Amino acid sequence: MKKPFLIAEIGINHNGDINLAKKLIKISKEANFDAVKFQKRDVNLVYSKEILETPRESPWGKTTREQKLGLELGKKEYDEINEYCEQIDIEWFASAWDLNSLAFLEKYKLKYNKIASAMIVDLKFLDAVAKQNKHTFISTGMSTEVNINKAVEIFRENKCSFELMHCISTYPMKVEDANLSTINDLKKHYNCNVGYSGHENGVVVSLAALQFGISSLERHVTLDRTLYGSDQAASLEPSGMQSLTESINKYILAIGKPSLGKILDEEIPIAKKLRAHIKN
Repeated sequence: MKKPFLIAEIGINHNGDINLAKKLIKISKEANFDAVKFQKRDVNLVYSKEILETPRESPWGKTTREQKLGLELGKKEYDEINEYCEQIDIEWFASAWDLNSLAFLEKYKLKYNKIASAMIVDLKFLDAVAKQNKHTFISTGMSTEVNINKAVEIFRENKCSFELMHCISTYPMKVEDANLSTINDLKKHYNCNVGYSGHENGVVVSLAALQFGISSLERHVTLDRTLYGSDQAASLEPSGMQSLTESINKYILAIGKPSLGKILDEEIPIAKKLRAHIKN
């Protein structure tokens, strides 16, 4: 079994703090994740004026606009993220939520794109992403078969490499809602690689997804699940990140290779001792 590509979804769990973002990058590297991922939005494009003007208490003010702007990182911060990831040798990329953000991220010459579950229904956006011809992870949360069909069609028409990611968009997700068997359905129906993007507590569901041959595994990460933010409670803390990656390595090691009839060298003296009373 091949180890899946491991993505630490920092998202907006940095709470607009570049130092917190860099700490999350560092622990992701230490936990042996292959990449870290952020989210990028042009707040004025993604949210209506009415929504932005609604009251909302947050560390940044009393309106939704102040809260959304407080969660965004700008060019200065992303320049620092880009430099830091190069320095410690870990890939980074981001899920853009609008065309302006997609153009912004293009300046960094990243290897990957990500379609967030919310964006899979925006066909114009999907076409723009596919035209960049970067390998793209496409989350299928909140999606019908028609939604997925159209997304796959766009990426194949543009000859853009992609993989789907089975996803349930609840935070945190209940274990009984995981429906991991859908991974096999996606693989058979679309004849493509399929990963898993999880929002559950703990690591059990993510480990269970391995048996379906996932090509990638994405989990939200945080320094502390009690921090401000809607994604924090569905995230892995550093100890959980280490537990996940160590468990994946043990899982793959335990599967091994077929060895019917083979006796380990270590078994031979034990066999002699335990079978000494048997006379054939």
